Amino acid sequence: MARHDIIVVGAGMVGSAIGWGLARLGCRVLMLDGADESERAARANFGLVWGQSKGDTLPEYARWTREAIQLWPEFQAELFEEAGISCGFIGSGGLHICLSDAELEDRRALFARMGKAEGGNTLDLRILDRHEVADLIPGIGPDVVGAGFCGQDGHVSPHGLLMAMHRAFVRRGGDVLSSCPVLGIEHNGTTWTVQTKDGLFRSPMLVLAAGTGNKVLGAKLGVDIPVFGLKGQILVSERVSPRLNFPTHKVRQTEVGTILLGDSKEPDAGSDDRATVDVMRDIAGRCLRMLPWLAEINLVRAWGGIRSMTADSYPIYDVYPDHPGLFSACCHSGVTLAPIHAMRLAPLIAAANLTPQLAAMSARRFDVQTN
Repeated sequence: MARHDIIVVGAGMVGSAIGWGLARLGCRVLMLDGADESERAARANFGLVWGQSKGDTLPEYARWTREAIQLWPEFQAELFEEAGISCGFIGSGGLHICLSDAELEDRRALFARMGKAEGGNTLDLRILDRHEVADLIPGIGPDVVGAGFCGQDGHVSPHGLLMAMHRAFVRRGGDVLSSCPVLGIEHNGTTWTVQTKDGLFRSPMLVLAAGTGNKVLGAKLGVDIPVFGLKGQILVSERVSPRLNFPTHKVRQTEVGTILLGDSKEPDAGSDDRATVDVMRDIAGRCLRMLPWLAEINLVRAWGGIRSMTADSYPIYDVYPDHPGLFSACCHSGVTLAPIHAMRLAPLIAAANLTPQLAAMSARRFDVQTN
């Protein structure tokens, strides 16, 4: 029966960031990764670092996201020093391309509301007309009327990020077990015991960061963690010479030259993560309206994945007074928030004290909305 300071259930974007963040504080951490067939958000990860649409109705989340984006250069540099792997982060700006005047006006109203969010780290939010968009992204289609632009937005390599966090975690002395789903959890008042096929593991603290799996894990403990699966599909092209200097919310070019097209939002898909022809057609059609030159490029793959989501799209960070030492973390934006999960959330978990800012992102907000 192994003993650790903290056990993190989940080794995806959220669990790995928290795990590495705890290990860099000197904690002895065990990360438990799920089975190969588990619902994995990384399979449908578009790789955006995106702030221009985050926290519209929750200022605490807007500020949380902005701080995460500000931390990205430092975060990437530290990971590269420890792991020797680049996350490929480029934060020179990103565009939400609009295909109608109504869509552009909605984006203008959104930016006006977000500009009122209190706190530092304000974003460079601008509405661009068609000509300004064409200056940044040549070859736009006739349906493009403008775009929302955020000067701090960017993109990364999700695979590079996850690999870097895992390697840095291990080099910090962390233990990770792959294909090791949780079979049972018990608590005796002071110690958590987690049962797996590889044995029993004990710790005074337990972090649930297993994406959609948090719902089932919470239920084992009589805790409601209101997260559900949202299917997304992505298309990927052959490698081509550089064509896109800025990522958009639907199309981006990776560091190796492939072009990603996405993403769908399918809340009724259940656990079926297969790519489907009708959704692929919809994705390709909208992207071709944005950038007609994509028709000259061959698509080589398509895939789907189940991403975690909450009813209002905002994260859930919780402690449970009736379950001492238990924490949960769920979010849809694991790439954008990776730095703040590692460098801000992990120390709060280690100190067993979440801040008032994070209290606004507790699942208890849904009880308030219901009442």
